[in-house]
Amino acid sequence: MAKHETISAEEAADRLAIRELVEAYAHCADRRDAQGQMALFTADTHFVVYMNAKDPTPSQELHSREALAPVFADLNKYTATMHFVGQSTILTLIGNRATGEAYTLAHHLAIAGGKRRLMIAALRYSDQFVKIEGAWLFSERLLYVDWIEERTLS
Repeated sequence: MAKHETISAEEAADRLAIRELVEAYAHCADRRDAQGQMALFTADTHFVVYMNAKDPTPSQELHSREALAPVFADLNKYTATMHFVGQSTILTLIGNRATGEAYTLAHHLAIAGGKRRLMIAALRYSDQFVKIEGAWLFSERLLYVDWIEERTLS
């Protein structure tokens, strides 16, 4: 954890903007705003999914903002989702580049045959950010699924 004696107003604003970027990702996911979610990434973004965080082989790897569309659209199979963003740590912040890590509990509700099922995924994101024309974007997002729990709801 970095110790901050004092930071500039610009650094404070950048740190807040990066946190808001992480939160906007979850907000867009829960609102099924795939276009808004895609706009949070650079055109040449790198997005990698590890469905098993302990397996070094990715389950999915994408190399552009446009390639994200089907990933985000896949959330439409759920009746509702709710992503709780936990700690979001900025590890490095130098000029227009930053790295960070964020934790999320993603709740996915599905209803089939009158039965409600809940899937909760514990997610970790390893992020690289870039500031372009005054706006922070994801340039790389590695998604690690630490565990999944599924249950029937009443």
